[in-house]
Amino acid sequence: MSYQQPQPGQPQQPGWGQQPPPAPKKKTGKIIGFGCLGIVGLFILIAIIAAVAGGGDDSPESSTTPPAASQGETKKDEPTKKEEEPAKKAPVTVTAKQVDFKKSILAEGDSYTSVQVTITNNSKNDLDINPLYVTITDTGGSKHTAELGVDEDQLDTVNLAPGENVTGTITGKGKFDAKYVTYTDGLIGDSVRGDVS
Repeated sequence: MSYQQPQPGQPQQPGWGQQPPPAPKKKTGKIIGFGCLGIVGLFILIAIIAAVAGGGDDSPESSTTPPAASQGETKKDEPTKKEEEPAKKAPVTVTAKQVDFKKSILAEGDSYTSVQVTITNNSKNDLDINPLYVTITDTGGSKHTAELGVDEDQLDTVNLAPGENVTGTITGKGKFDAKYVTYTDGLIGDSVRGDVS
C-alpha cells in the first residue's frame, strides 16, 4: 500500500495528512453541577422561609402544661406562678375604636369607615408600622384593607422603638360596623388582633 497525495482541487479527507478534529467537550458535568447547586439553594431558601415563619415567638414559655398533681397531694411550700413573676405583656398590643371619617382631598365621596388604632411596642426590638399592615374585619366577617390617604388622621408609617406607641386611623371603603382590627408585623409576620370598642 502506497501513500498518495490527493489530486489538486479535490477535497481532503480525514486522515490525509491532517490531524483529526478534536473531540467535542462534554458538558454533562457542568449541567449536573449546576443542577445540584440549584437543589441545595432551594433547600436553603426553604429553611430560611421556615425559620422566618416559625421563629416569631419571643416568649420562652413551653407549649406543654405540667402534669396535674395526684389527688390528695398539695404543695403548700411552692409559690404559684402568679407569685413568682408578674404577667408578661404581649410584644405588641393593639387597641381600636370606631371614629367619624374625616374626608381628605383624596377621598372619592363619603362612603368610608374609619377606625382609630393605637399600636404599642412592648417588645425589646424596633417595630415597623405601616397602614398597609392593618386590616379591619366587620361584624359580618368581611376584611377591609386600608384605603390610603382618604382620612386626614391616617396612621403614619413609622419605626416604633421599644415602649413607644402610635395612634392613627385605618379607613376601609364602604359603610360597615367594625368588629376588630388586625396588625401584622410586616407582610408575613405575626398577627395581633384588637377589638373595636
